[in-house]
Amino acid sequence: MTELTIPPDADDKRAAELVREHVEPGDIVEIWDRDRTGSDDPKHTGEVTALETAYLELDGQPLDGGSVRYDEIGMVNRLESS
Repeated sequence: MTELTIPPDADDKRAAELVREHVEPGDIVEIWDRDRTGSDDPKHTGEVTALETAYLELDGQPLDGGSVRYDEIGMVNRLESS
């Protein structure tokens, strides 16, 4: 398992760059939101199916169906690499 924490001052472009350097399609990831309120559970878990311009696609789902915008990502754990 490898972990990436997005710096709190990173804008959406920088967050996207960091995520793209850390994961690739086929990886299984856990994602925590930037605005975590004490929860130890990931907000999203799934397989990276695409690195879209504005969001990280998980399990082939659209943004409103389970994928997550880069500017909402606080931390990414890569559980399995493709």
